[in-house]
Amino acid sequence: MTHGSFPILFITASAFEDAVLSSGLLAKLREEIPHARFTIVASPAAAPLFADTPGLDEVILLPENSSRRRWFALWRKVRRRPWGLVVDLRGSAMASFVRTKRRAILRRQPGPPVHKVIEAARLLKLEDEPPAPHIFISPETEAAAAALTQGEGPILALAPAADWVGKTWPLERFAQLAIRLLGEGGALHGARLMVVGAAHETGVVASLRHVVPKHRFIDLVGKADLLTSHAALRHARLFVGNDTGLMHMAAAAGAPTLGLFGPSDDTLYAPWGAHARVVRGARSFEQIRLQDPALNQSFCHMMDLSVDTVARAAYDLLAQTETSHG
Repeated sequence: MTHGSFPILFITASAFEDAVLSSGLLAKLREEIPHARFTIVASPAAAPLFADTPGLDEVILLPENSSRRRWFALWRKVRRRPWGLVVDLRGSAMASFVRTKRRAILRRQPGPPVHKVIEAARLLKLEDEPPAPHIFISPETEAAAAALTQGEGPILALAPAADWVGKTWPLERFAQLAIRLLGEGGALHGARLMVVGAAHETGVVASLRHVVPKHRFIDLVGKADLLTSHAALRHARLFVGNDTGLMHMAAAAGAPTLGLFGPSDDTLYAPWGAHARVVRGARSFEQIRLQDPALNQSFCHMMDLSVDTVARAAYDLLAQTETSHG
């Protein structure tokens, strides 16, 4: 710990998506306490998001479904340090047994659930002006992303994979949408196509790589780490993707973002930002839950979302952001 620094223990939300949505708290703390030093506790999936955080001392891995033994191990690791602030977005008991001048522990609030950005903001009493998700990017990461996205013309970014089939819009519809937007007469005619995703999602690339000529196709699926992908999304003229962490990263990057929703609650998980929109089929989340209360993991709930519906939303968002992103 450097002289005059203010040590903060920041325990992120367990789910990757929630970690992105609550990331604005880190940016707010950095802004308000420039000499803060951060020790960040995160799940293995979310940990890479925080690698470029200014003032970072350490990232400690804690799995989502962590046992009491792991919490005890974490406590033993951090208990001797006198913290200035402990922020706990997992609502753990451990955070109450750490020496600190101030602690903020997520607790269930009375009343209906609120968007995850607002829920996180309440932790620091910031709900009147909830800090937008923010992921720190170093100049080196930005340079790597710039190299990957160099070339002429705007970029349509797609994230066609998801963690379960229920909320995955059919891949062929992503291809049809891209052809409509990038082809002759399309709103992004002549633009480039960038596909983002994790290493285990490389199967989505084959159906999309022939939508545009090779020199206009940017394949980042499994070829760029999370932070580089986030930085690359800053260069996108439009992002379209399923309800995933990448969707939230795109919105945090400032890209005009269309989030495709079905069996997930957009009142809690809509992409956050002035240039972010939700697109649904004919059914609301509540109607889907009535038809399938268990949200069957093997059944796709996105079939009623047509290419026409998404294309109209894309055209509208492109028009609405023409001045700021044109």
